[in-house]
Amino acid sequence: MTLNDIPLISFFQRVLDPLVVMGTLYLSSRICGAPFTGYSLVLMVLAFFVSSSIYQYADPYRAWRTGRMAAYARDIVFGWLLTIAVLWLIGSASGLEHHFDQDALLLWVVSVPLLMIAGPLILRRAGPESASEVRSVIVVGVNDVGLKFANVCERNPNLLMKMVGYFDDRQEDRYPHEARQQVLGRMSDIAAYVRAHNIKMIFISQPISAQPRIRKLLDELQDTTASVYFLPDIYVFDLMQARFDNVGGMPVIAICESPFTGINSVVKRVSDIVLALIIQTLLLPIMLLIAVAVKLSSPGPIIFRQRRYGLYGEEIVVYKFRSMTVTDDGPTVVQAKQNDARVTKVGAFLRRSSLDELPQFINVLQGRMSIVGPRPHAVAHNELYRKLIKGYMLRHKVKPGITGWAQVNGSRGETETLDKMEARIHYDLDYLRKWSLWLDVWIIVKTVQVVLKRENAH
Repeated sequence: MTLNDIPLISFFQRVLDPLVVMGTLYLSSRICGAPFTGYSLVLMVLAFFVSSSIYQYADPYRAWRTGRMAAYARDIVFGWLLTIAVLWLIGSASGLEHHFDQDALLLWVVSVPLLMIAGPLILRRAGPESASEVRSVIVVGVNDVGLKFANVCERNPNLLMKMVGYFDDRQEDRYPHEARQQVLGRMSDIAAYVRAHNIKMIFISQPISAQPRIRKLLDELQDTTASVYFLPDIYVFDLMQARFDNVGGMPVIAICESPFTGINSVVKRVSDIVLALIIQTLLLPIMLLIAVAVKLSSPGPIIFRQRRYGLYGEEIVVYKFRSMTVTDDGPTVVQAKQNDARVTKVGAFLRRSSLDELPQFINVLQGRMSIVGPRPHAVAHNELYRKLIKGYMLRHKVKPGITGWAQVNGSRGETETLDKMEARIHYDLDYLRKWSLWLDVWIIVKTVQVVLKRENAH
């Protein structure tokens, strides 16, 4: 989760606002007794794309995030007036303006900005208790900046951030009196507390003199999925998707973040859905034949289900065509090796050709996986390697993928040594730092080449 991708804001930007623009046009026509014709549908589509483009650049929710509701309302109205101006120019140039009921259009023009302003304001009044995705927050440092940030979280319920408490290494008599009851421990206690309570966000407010302790803390937090931010002092660490942001008008710096924020998350999800639907449709006959072959080849289920770690380290169930005579999913899982006796004859072919992975496109459509991303490992392997490899859990800041940057760079198949797993994690984290849509396309193209060569699959 990120500051810009607050669930409530995301809901309005991506779902409700477009529905308001389109649905209000239909309702206005019905209220005024005007027919909803093909021209009305054209206007609806044009309004959607024009308003989406304008509001993407105007970003009225920037003001909403910082609690400046008057500025938010102003930006909504300004963006809508600009949208209407563009639509009027298109209508005048094309002659479409003569095909609409004027009363219905007037009602639509007036209603849309009012509804777009009213929706978030109503939920803001309701407070974060009505939301299902309030993010837990801890602050490292009981100082002026940390206290002010906590106050910002409490004053702005639309941020959907719940202040849990502070951690600090100073003596208790140096804490401000009003914050003493909220101090949860020392900096050495943070990583364990974050894991135990599934803390989503950590804000560090420490002076430059605390740099060694902060470096130690960041190393420990790599075994969690919490997003980490500085309340500056500013100095550089090994950054991942670093960017400047603000919470309630206060500047913060993301130093360890997911690449899939804002519009990137929309691009990633849409591309996943479109590609998964196309591939599933084209390969459905092949998948049916594989299902029959698996069933006839040996006793057991057609689909092998195994628990893996998904986004933010939460357990998901991943589907594959069964290729072995066993379906291990316990505390100990033995990776498949060359000439493994557990692999069936049909399974050997499926593993060499990677056809056993095809059911994972269902996981993609479910939203549990992505087409491109770090490959999911069995839970038993995660629990082993998170203790041995620095930064291992950071790969779970994105959804796992059917293929990934590691797989097209030679880290495909069994990782029987620690060195091989470290190489895979290196590529996974490199993918998080470098992500772009074009990198995903390149990985998909390279995956086809690797599969055709049948390298490291057994």
